[in-house]
Amino acid sequence: MIYLLLSVLFASSLFVILKYFEKYQVNNFQAIVVNYFVAFSMGFLLSDKTVSVDFIISKSWFFGSVILGILFITIFNVTALAAQRGGLSVASVAGKMSLVIPVLFGIIVYNESFGIFKLIGILLALLAVYLTSKKRSGVALNKSIMMLTLILFLGAGIIDTLVKYIEINYVAANELTYYIATTFLIAGCIGIVILMFQLLFKKARIKTKNVIGGLVLGIPNYFSLYFLIKALQLPTMESSTIFTINNVMIVMLTSILGIVLFKEQLTFNNKIGILLSVLAILMFYF
Repeated sequence: MIYLLLSVLFASSLFVILKYFEKYQVNNFQAIVVNYFVAFSMGFLLSDKTVSVDFIISKSWFFGSVILGILFITIFNVTALAAQRGGLSVASVAGKMSLVIPVLFGIIVYNESFGIFKLIGILLALLAVYLTSKKRSGVALNKSIMMLTLILFLGAGIIDTLVKYIEINYVAANELTYYIATTFLIAGCIGIVILMFQLLFKKARIKTKNVIGGLVLGIPNYFSLYFLIKALQLPTMESSTIFTINNVMIVMLTSILGIVLFKEQLTFNNKIGILLSVLAILMFYF
């Protein structure tokens, strides 16, 4: 359980850092690219031994890391577009509702349990995520925004599903840090290519505060994924349970942090959503 709690803590801190990015006008994309290389460095610094490029490429999980790296940078950009055009609440709901995909995958593929408590927990979790993320001002969803949210929903769900599938089928216990670090490196390399085009054709420039933002973001980003995978490796909890509790607790904790750190106001729906989050977690404990 400690791994899951640590994953939630580090993942929630990412939202706080991104909120400060907005306050200090840090360029999200530049910081995210730097963050991937910081996360990559963390993985290899914490590994037991130095390995070669040939060692990484020869691993059966390497191709999976390539796919995940591409998805990481792609879905990040989709998230940014969805947030800009549809609002943060729209992007948040689409991203967190995606827990349905890995949960169903775990039940169908891994034959995980599916009792009445789990069913109620999943339904409560979905409703809790929606209500906690819902803001007062509504957003008219045109076709382009609906397409972005659909891509975000599918992409975020596929990422969670692949992380579990690759880890359980191809990653040895002593190769976990290399697997995570390689995935972040690939995402960072793709980001560098995109950033170079931006610098060349959009006449953008790299600012020191964007680099610092990436340095700050990279460490919790690495550990949020590391501890999530460590939690998924535990035989005492099923992946469908872990993904649901993880997403619900992140939404709940970020809402609380928003109140404490940024004086955000909760609507009646938000309060009901947080209450349902607690009930959903209790259902999974049962």
